[in-house]
Amino acid sequence: MAKTPSPCIDVCKFKREGHCIGCSMTKAQKSLFKSLKKDGHRTGFIQMLTAQQERLGKYTHWDAAYRKKLAKRKIAAEKVL
Repeated sequence: MAKTPSPCIDVCKFKREGHCIGCSMTKAQKSLFKSLKKDGHRTGFIQMLTAQQERLGKYTHWDAAYRKKLAKRKIAAEKVL
């Protein structure tokens, strides 16, 4: 299986109290994700991020954009989300 891609959807504007308006990651979380080597850790990070998005609200667009990114790389969304 291909490596789980970053949850970044190429918006990268940190305007919501330090959270990106595209994916909800902070700059520190973005750096942390890049350092994760094991796919299980990367998948766990994605699960944590989706919970963060629900808590923060206004991130309903992210799921569709990330699913499109996964499909482009031929990765089953069910294995990641």
